[in-house]
Amino acid sequence: MQHLYKTVLAALAMGCAYQANAQKATIDTLKLDSVIIKESRSKNLQDVSGTYIFSGKKTNIIYADPGKANLAGNNARTLFSQVPGINVWEMDGAGLQLNIGTRGTDMHRSIETNIRQNGYNTNSDVVGYPENHYNLPFQAIGEVQYVRGASSLQFGSQFGGMVNFKIKQPDTTKTFGLESEQTTGSNRFFNSYNAIGGKIGKISYYAYFDARSGDGWRPDAAFNYRAYYGNIKYQFNSKGSLSLQFSRSDYVQQIAGGLTDDQYAATSRQSNRFRNFFKPAINIPALLFNYNFSDNTRLEITSHVLFGERSSVQFIAPSNTPDVVNPTLGTYNPRQVDRDHYKSFTTEARLLHSYKLGNLLSTLTTGLRFADGSTHRQQKGTGTTGSDFDLSLVKDYGIDLDLNAKNYAAFAENIFRITNKLSVTPGVRFEVIKTTINGVVNNRSTDVNYKRDRNFPLFGTGLQYQLTGGTQLYGNFSQAYRPYIYAAVTPADQLTLVDPNMKDSKGYNADLGYRGKLGPAFTFDVNGFFVRFNNRAGTLTVQDAGGANHLYLTTVGNANAKGIEAYTELSLIRGFNPQSGTDLRLFNTLAYTHARYKSGSINSAGTNVSLAGHKIEGTPDWTNRTGLTFLTGSITSTVLFSYVSKQFSDANNTLFNPTGATGIVPAYKLVDLAFNYRFLKNYHVNFNINNLTDQKYFTRRINMYPGPGILPGDGITFNIGLGVKL
Repeated sequence: MQHLYKTVLAALAMGCAYQANAQKATIDTLKLDSVIIKESRSKNLQDVSGTYIFSGKKTNIIYADPGKANLAGNNARTLFSQVPGINVWEMDGAGLQLNIGTRGTDMHRSIETNIRQNGYNTNSDVVGYPENHYNLPFQAIGEVQYVRGASSLQFGSQFGGMVNFKIKQPDTTKTFGLESEQTTGSNRFFNSYNAIGGKIGKISYYAYFDARSGDGWRPDAAFNYRAYYGNIKYQFNSKGSLSLQFSRSDYVQQIAGGLTDDQYAATSRQSNRFRNFFKPAINIPALLFNYNFSDNTRLEITSHVLFGERSSVQFIAPSNTPDVVNPTLGTYNPRQVDRDHYKSFTTEARLLHSYKLGNLLSTLTTGLRFADGSTHRQQKGTGTTGSDFDLSLVKDYGIDLDLNAKNYAAFAENIFRITNKLSVTPGVRFEVIKTTINGVVNNRSTDVNYKRDRNFPLFGTGLQYQLTGGTQLYGNFSQAYRPYIYAAVTPADQLTLVDPNMKDSKGYNADLGYRGKLGPAFTFDVNGFFVRFNNRAGTLTVQDAGGANHLYLTTVGNANAKGIEAYTELSLIRGFNPQSGTDLRLFNTLAYTHARYKSGSINSAGTNVSLAGHKIEGTPDWTNRTGLTFLTGSITSTVLFSYVSKQFSDANNTLFNPTGATGIVPAYKLVDLAFNYRFLKNYHVNFNINNLTDQKYFTRRINMYPGPGILPGDGITFNIGLGVKL
């Protein structure tokens, strides 16, 4: 055994030496081959980046590379293919919404993930209604920073972690640069991405406009999307800069509706709705101030406003109820109109300072946050009997609420370097939330008047040990929370009661992993995780003193999610011959998630049913994605195989529902292809095929917008694009 131990240590030492030599060889060739630069990029975030600390945390960096993902189609499963455990709900095939989750969290518009762009939030109402209606074009992404549950101390609420989309920066060696790509594809798909950027004196700028439209794979699924962005940065001296940014995304989507199991079995390419439409429009102006007092001290202040709306007009009925002319009226039935208007202001200030503690450098990051978010919610308005996108009313809204949440927070995290190899990163965050709700719900005898203040601290610690020159052990424990959303404390009708002592969902995340490179050929990151969810919100049935039944919105139970996540990548050519201009890379992302309710009950058809032992909804036991990427100086091409095991769509673990709104989501397997070819220095052509084998599948059932019922996934689709970068 001792001999084996020495042999392994010697092999690791040789691997580290070989890796160092390989890195030197790579540096010698960087000027000749930009692909080598791209492929030597890290898969994980550095211990310190800007004013952020990532030491000891489970992190990923995602690069939006053509030839690896369908960027023009905003296909999330291809973009996130190298992050283990990501489950993607496909609300449509047009990439209009981002619906991702992990470790038992809700994927609906990434509601349990802290979504950011250039460091500031894009969720519509971070505390009260954190759905993400804003979505940028993937072609604009420079990189994506992903931090799992340990993100809660620095970034705030949500068990699903933090995702930060960093938009491309301009080429500052030019006064004017142009990037343009025009893409066309099946089902009359068309996408036009156009960007300009450069630097003039102390001012640099970058701006894009993106337009995407198509008929959709199903009938009655047409869409028209627009996105705008502008960034003007003033570098007033060598230490400081001020950036003004503006972002907007909006689209109108025709909703084909959900299907019953029988309808889906007959053909998934059908629609039973043609008068349903959805339109979100989100605007985000932001001001970013950065100042480096010295090499060891940095200040970042970010202020942004989010304002906009989401509107829908729909014929709402079970999917087995056809939308046909009502013989009594002689017209179609009136549709329901729902509208939300958002307005929020957020300021975050962060200070990072590195200092000597003994002979080693330690790093402190600390910050303050203030957010004031308001939502004006108008629902259950009676709309017209028409067929176009029309938000006109013939009868006023049944729900009209003003919802407001103020959030104050302070945090601090510190990397204490105990030795050259070992570091400990403790942290703390203190949250204050003030929620008020006023308005009318379905003409209740009394108006809604709700006010609740609460506060709580969060604690956590991370550990990191540099085992070899290229590998490290990491672990963390971090408390997390999810504030109860407005819907959890808003009665839906006269028969619904609200628990005045509703609790926020609180718990913790824990990770223990090993990551790095063994020689130049093998990259890996393997970790175990455990997530505890306490006080999940839900609905129970209760009786009043008179014996009448009521629905009761309250805290219903606790749940655990635990499992293993593993990323591995093998360089089959360049890993053994660093001078090669060609490479073949095989990667695999595998996750096993055991997610179960440990206690609690929930209402089902008027009866309270125990949740103990039930699987957490929307959480497959297994997700696996395997990709093979071919690289040369001018070609990048990837074949991706995805497997997602079956999952339940509700906490009751319903096996069948005649409307299709609940039940099992079967396992599915998909193959995607991406290809990109660069030619004549400044031009490229790319080609994407999604669902290459034309599998019949779906990723979710739903009992609300845009269902109810099964939302079928797209069959085989393709697009081809031609681009130029000058």
